[in-house]
Parts: sequence; structure tokens; C-alpha cells
Amino acid sequence: MDATILPGPGTKAHPPAPRVEGERHSIQSVDRALFLLETIAEAGGEATLTDLANRTGLNISTCHHLLATLIQRGFAAKVPGRRLYALGARILHLSHACLQVDLPRRAQPFLEAINAATGETVHLAGLQGDTVITLSRREARHAIRVDSGQVGKLEAPHATSLGKAIMAWLPEEEMQRMVGHGMKRFTEHTITDFPALVEDLRHVRRNGFATDREEFLPGVICIGAAIRDQLAPSSARFRLPPRPCGQRLNTSI
Repeated sequence: MDATILPGPGTKAHPPAPRVEGERHSIQSVDRALFLLETIAEAGGEATLTDLANRTGLNISTCHHLLATLIQRGFAAKVPGRRLYALGARILHLSHACLQVDLPRRAQPFLEAINAATGETVHLAGLQGDTVITLSRREARHAIRVDSGQVGKLEAPHATSLGKAIMAWLPEEEMQRMVGHGMKRFTEHTITDFPALVEDLRHVRRNGFATDREEFLPGVICIGAAIRDQLAPSSARFRLPPRPCGQRLNTSI
């Protein structure tokens, strides 16, 4: 039975997309589950079971069973203390991954501009699950460079401006998961105590940028800032010219 979305607060009714030739083998339960997610989104992000049944044209029992499966998988959630269903956190996880596939391409002009203006290495990173991943890099334009790692998993988010710029905007339980394998000491300046890291991240949120003051590499200082106008927080990284004492200043924005 084809379903039709009924009008709701802030939404306009529209029929589901017409099927094209070759879709006759689609799985009805999958189609209905995805339709439910779309309907919750179009209802403003949350809706009652009765409202969802009315909007989709499905009976309440079918909606209830489909929602139970979506909740189990994290794609939907019950709103505590209210008889409402909302989109689950797993939707955000998929959104992060989707955005990060395209993020390096969209960020390329900005990385190129920073690289050209400073002559230094620039990194772009993003969060995938509980791991900070370096997504793109532009090498320094001079011979003397800091070895800041390769594209891929960042092993020390607690000791780098890239990691801290991203961690600062996460709930504390997610911060704990990201450093659950331990907070390895790389230099005498490395933060290895979780309460101290939380306090440092509080300053990151207040200031709008993170610093790594010789916490990962001796003689190297980094600055990182999160791109917070997207679902996938990220930061870029570059090195500035030497300070008077001869130490290299490695920074991220």
C-alpha cells in the first residue's frame, strides 16, 4: 500500500517518490523504516506514534515494530518523559561520514590559501566515531619541515591541537572514550590526567582555539580551531616561521 504524508506543523504534505522500473524487488520493511525516519524529520524532529501512523498511512502496530528496530540500531530514540519519537544519534554518525567524504574537496581552497600565505604545512582533520582522522595535508613550501604525521588516524588527540580543537566541543563521556586507551606522555608538557585535560578543553571553548605547547613534539607549538558550521568538526594545521630562540612554531587553524 502506498503511503501519503499528511500535513503537519511546519511541513507540507507530499507523496512518496514514484517508483521507477527495476524497483519491484525493493524490501517493503526497509522502505517503510526509511519512510518513518523521513517523516520524523519532516515533522520537526520528533512525533508521537499516532502522528507517525497518520502521516505515513501505516497502522500503529507496524509503526511500533519498525520504530523498535530503529531504536535498537540507534537510528531513532524515545524522548524521555514524553510520548515522542525522535531521530537517533546514529543519523549524526552517518552524516559525519558523508560530510567528511566531501570535506577535503570543499576545504581545499582554504588549505591552499593558508599554505600560500604562511609557506607552512597545513592539515585538515575530522572525527570518525571516537577517532580523529587527518583527512588532507598540504606540505610546507620550504626545506625545513616538522614531521607532523601522515594522513590517517591521529594517535594522540590529547596531545595535539588538532585533537583538542575537536574534543573540546564533545560531551565529556565522548572525550573519555577518545582517550580510553590511555593518555601517553610524549614530552614533559603532555597532559596525562583526564581532569586536567577537561580543564584545558574548557579554555579551548572559551578562547575558540586549541594549543599544543610542546605537548607532542619538543620545540613545536601548535594552534587548532574547529570548523563548527558543519556536522563534522575539523581543523587545519600549519607551521609558522621560527621564534627568536630558534624553536619552530607549528600551528593549526
